Parts: sequence; C-alpha cells; structure tokens
Amino acid sequence: MQDPDPSTVASPGTYTRRGPVHLSGMQLRAGTVAAIVLALAGVFTLKGFLPALAWAVIFAIGLWPWHQRLQQRWPGHPERLAGLFVLGVLLVFVVPLTLVTVPLVSDAHDAMAWVAKARQNGVPPPPVLATLPFGDRLVPLWQRDLGQPGGISALAGHAMQGGLLATGRAVGAEAVHRLVLLGFMLLALFFLLRDADDVVEQLRIGSSRAFGAAGEDVGRQIIRSIHGTVNGLVLVGLGEGVILGIAYAVAGTPHPTLFGLLTALFAMVPFGAAVAFLVAAAVTLAAGNTVAAIVIVVLGFVVTFVADHFIRPVLIGGATKLPFLWVLLGILGGVEGWGLVGLFMGPAIMAALVLLWREWVGSQQGPLNPPIAGSTASDA
Repeated sequence: MQDPDPSTVASPGTYTRRGPVHLSGMQLRAGTVAAIVLALAGVFTLKGFLPALAWAVIFAIGLWPWHQRLQQRWPGHPERLAGLFVLGVLLVFVVPLTLVTVPLVSDAHDAMAWVAKARQNGVPPPPVLATLPFGDRLVPLWQRDLGQPGGISALAGHAMQGGLLATGRAVGAEAVHRLVLLGFMLLALFFLLRDADDVVEQLRIGSSRAFGAAGEDVGRQIIRSIHGTVNGLVLVGLGEGVILGIAYAVAGTPHPTLFGLLTALFAMVPFGAAVAFLVAAAVTLAAGNTVAAIVIVVLGFVVTFVADHFIRPVLIGGATKLPFLWVLLGILGGVEGWGLVGLFMGPAIMAALVLLWREWVGSQQGPLNPPIAGSTASDA
C-alpha cells in the first residue's frame, strides 16, 4: 500500500484507528509516560504564551456564532473573514484600551509635576471642603497638615525618589511584554478562525476518543459557558460604560469619554463599575458640582444593581443553567486564581463541574448517570 503524500494533511478522523490497539503492558505504560512528558514539555515551552493562547480561544469562542453566519454568506474566503474579525477585535477592544492608557500616562506625568509643586507651596483646601459636614473642622485640619510648604513631603517622598523610577521601569517593561502577548493573541485568533471547522472537528474527535460521550458533553457545556460569560460580562459592561459615560458628559465630569471607557472596562468584573463611577463622582465633586456628583453615584448604583442582579444572571446562568451564586464564585475565584482570563475560565470550570455532578447524581440525563441500586442492566 502506497503511503500518503506527506505534503498534504487529510481531514480529521481520516486515519483514526477504529479497532483495538494490541500493545503489551510495558508498551502501554511507556507510551503513556512519554505522552505525559511530551505534554508537560509542551506546556513548559509555551508557558509564557499560554495567556495569549487562552485569550485567543476565548475570543474565538465568543465570536464563533457571528463567524458562522458570515461564513455561510461569504463562503470560500476564510483568510479574509478571519482578518475581518481580527480587525474588529482591534477596533472594539485594543483601540479603546489605547485611548485609556495614553491619557492615564499623560495625567500621571502631570500629577507628579503637581506633587512637586505642592511640596514647595503646599496644597490649599478645595472650596467644596467647607460645604461638607464638619467643614469648619476639616478646613483648619487640611490647612495645618497639607496647606503648608512641605506638608505632603512624607506622603510624596517615596514616590518622588527611587521607588517612582523603579516602578516606571517595571511598568514600561510590563507594557512591552503585554504588547508582544497581544500580537501573538491576534495571530493565534486569526489562525483559529481561519481553520475553525478543522479545529472544531479535531476537538470533537479527540474528546470523544479520550473521554467518550462525556467529553463531548463537557466540551459543549464549557463553550456555552464562555458564550454566556462573554455576553454577560463584555456586552453588559460595554452597555454600562455607554450609559454612565453619557451621564458623565451631562454632569460635566472632566474627561467623560475616558471615564466612560474606564467604567466599561471595570464593569466587566461584577461590582467593578462602582470603583469607576465613584472616582468619576469624586472628580466631579472636586470640580465644585455637588449635585451632579450625587446624581452620578445614585445612577451608577441603579445601573450596576440592575446589570449585576437581573441582566447578567439571565445571560450567564441561562446559557449554562448555573445558579447565580456559582456564576459569581466562578468569576471572582477565576480572577483570583487565573488573573483577568479567569473572568471566563472560572465560570467555564464551574459549569463543567456542575454538569458532571448533575449527571452523576442522576438529576440530568447524560453518559455519567450511574445505575440505580437494585436495577438491572436493561433498566439502567
């Protein structure tokens, strides 16, 4: 029999062995150990790029329904379609992050110049301080501790010395590292979307051969969880950012677009939007607009309460049939254990575990349902 042309690769499953493999016990153990060692070596080799690959997979799963619809309308152009989606990710996620980062760097430079000036001349109490409760006591206290030259030296001394320089270098190195990972993430996303059909078929066959029908069920549950999490976190977070960004602009908050983008980013973490709109309210209050600051706080709590307690549980829990408590624990625990990518990995892991448990105890139909005690094989 002639060997196939090594320059071509057949579709997944073409050469899959259907019958049993006759190996001795020693061969089976040696093969298992070799496979584990190779897998660990591969993980060790790619450990620096695993976050980029994980983000590429998350984006690919989140974009999959839209990719499939466009692929049906625009067949025969996988490279162009993948490039279009990568460009969309750049415009929707990377460009806003850049728009947030650049003003923050500029504002940090201005803040350090302000600190240097304040060390020499002191910081006069803001006018709004006198209007607050106990303002007659707060103003003299401020004037005594911060209003005199050198009053903030103890607070700013470390920041103005070697600590600031070391921090600046660390931030610069981390920014370059993140930029490299971003490039690899976009490259991996392009190839995942270009070869999406083959990748899905390979995963289906591989999980079926390794774990049987249960592997395919768990894979579907993980994908549903990531879909729901993307909709519940990203889309809802962007919606909160838009609504509160409009409120910032109406209230006269300085840099309303910047604060709107920060709110959208923070809102992707449950209860994270509160940090952003409280800072925006504080900046508005410092600008002398007390009523507008109060309106921002009230509106912010209303928007985040509705989003976190009604919209997100429906989008995330509805896709995975998870109680909101497990969704919340998965998100927060995922962030603590995995970093930002844990926003999506945490709920996916919880969804897979809950699915396995429901099948095992028999509350959901599936391949892991154990036979009931006393039942016959035909009953099970």
